[in-house]
Amino acid sequence: MDKVRRVISVIVANEAQVLARVSGLFAGRGYNIDSLTVAPIPGSNFSHMTIVTRGNRRVIEQIVKQLHKLIPTFKVIEHEEMVEKEMVLIKFSIESPIAEIQALCQAYNGNIVNAGPDMFIAMAADEASRIAHFIDAVERYQPVEIVRSGVVAMER
Repeated sequence: MDKVRRVISVIVANEAQVLARVSGLFAGRGYNIDSLTVAPIPGSNFSHMTIVTRGNRRVIEQIVKQLHKLIPTFKVIEHEEMVEKEMVLIKFSIESPIAEIQALCQAYNGNIVNAGPDMFIAMAADEASRIAHFIDAVERYQPVEIVRSGVVAMER
């Protein structure tokens, strides 16, 4: 069976040790997490986790079943139709061609977001596969540092 990429959202109690328990579930069974993003849900005592993983159908089913069994878990959503975004921040030397990099950023829903005397930082926010293409495209400008946010997703 081929491994497929899956995005799973988990609504959990916003309390200590929840992240450790979820990541421990994956580690204990030898499943890899490609991306993990966690943030509190405004106006609630819950957090929204977005997990990107890979596995065959049986592995994904097992992951979802195990997530449902965790005590602080309130809801598990296997995304079928979703809006999925990821952000990246990339630092460049001030000698890099800002206009070229800004044009590239705009093609990936981004812009130059900060500048200092010896560097500037670009940002792009798009689908994870497009962010990977963006990073490939800016490699020729020899970025100083690259930081990806991880995927966030919402059911359509």
